[in-house]
Amino acid sequence: MSNPVTNLTVGGGAGGTEAFYEDLAAMGDLTDDIAGETLGIAVTSHRYLADPDLLASAVLNPVGAAQFEFAMLGALDGPSGLTATSAGIGLRGIAFQATNQAYHLADDLNAKALEAGRWLAGAAAVTVPGVAIGAGAFIGADILINYDGDWQRWLVEHPGMVDDLLGMTPGALSALGLPTDLATLTDLVAATYPDGDPVVTHVRTDEHPIATDPPDNLAELFNGLDHRNGTEANIDIRRVTQADGTVAYIVDIPGTRVWNAPFTDDQGSANDMGTNVDAIAGNPTVLQEGIQQALIQAQVPKDAPLMLVGHSQGGIVAARSVDPLLASGYNITHVVTAGSPVGGIPIDERVQMLSLENNGDIVPHLDAAENPNSDNRTTVKFDNQTGTAGGNHAINGNYTEAARQLDSSTDPSIVRFRDGASVFFGGQSVVTEEYSVVRQK
Repeated sequence: MSNPVTNLTVGGGAGGTEAFYEDLAAMGDLTDDIAGETLGIAVTSHRYLADPDLLASAVLNPVGAAQFEFAMLGALDGPSGLTATSAGIGLRGIAFQATNQAYHLADDLNAKALEAGRWLAGAAAVTVPGVAIGAGAFIGADILINYDGDWQRWLVEHPGMVDDLLGMTPGALSALGLPTDLATLTDLVAATYPDGDPVVTHVRTDEHPIATDPPDNLAELFNGLDHRNGTEANIDIRRVTQADGTVAYIVDIPGTRVWNAPFTDDQGSANDMGTNVDAIAGNPTVLQEGIQQALIQAQVPKDAPLMLVGHSQGGIVAARSVDPLLASGYNITHVVTAGSPVGGIPIDERVQMLSLENNGDIVPHLDAAENPNSDNRTTVKFDNQTGTAGGNHAINGNYTEAARQLDSSTDPSIVRFRDGASVFFGGQSVVTEEYSVVRQK
């Protein structure tokens, strides 16, 4: 029996702070427009004070003309007149824009301060005798002191250590005379793994009940991904047909299968450590290229809605595949990741992305970056502590249970994602084709 999923929180998306920032900016622009229009009306209205008909009537009714001009001046230039109102609206627009910029500046400064703090801690740990204690204070001395000898439980209970240690690495290398940043370091490690071209083979049409039952919700979407994780095929393409004939496609991408060290044999696997490191570094991977070839073999129409779903390595590859697939003309609308380090991967604003992260899963921490809190990126974090790295990272009974909770969530970010992805759910039928992608050296 799986542990209960608790403390589920949602960040980003339609209900996130970035959406709030965008609302502030939009409100600032709108108030600027209204202020300009109001001022324009005030300026135009002043001409009535010198209207020839009004001046002519003043000869016959000087008191009435004077009263009209007094009232008109008050309406235009008085304390509550159009001119003053326009100025007030304009000031409010400036306030909205200034607040938006201040929030962005604070976020940027906090992120840069954290990055700089980690860098300095890493450099100090190498150059100053005994400074490991100081570095320990930076990443949480109480955590280190309370270490009980069970390294796996200790690590999954304090996964933020991974972010801190990775963030300290560039500073430590610089102190050793090897100036670099985390991106460069990752690229150097990626160079130690074999490259190659993908060989894509259609394995079979999957007749398993999970593969022939159209997914109705996020939990069933993850069940299909978990099913693919246990088969010889390393990707599949699900063709979902709605009752009205609309067709959409889902690509399932499971995680790492070969844990090979640098300069060792990858057994031809496209799901090896080389793909992991290349994908994090931003380099093209054989698995990413294999997905594109599989879409061609499956004759997926380029205008059909397309969703990429990935766990662990599969989520990284899914996120990295967005730009090349869009550039090839494919209509990617949604990406779903589970337990994947995707914080440093930019996602085109046309694509809605949902990322699930177990707080005790160390894998999402491997890029030492938080997911952007943007309007098109929703991140769901939750607690499901099994005491092991594998248990906290598993799909079944972990990410599937979190997805099940999301299916009934009323959070605005989740609701918008579900509504936008409705073409992939509740179909009349589904056909699932399995594909094998291997590396040809």
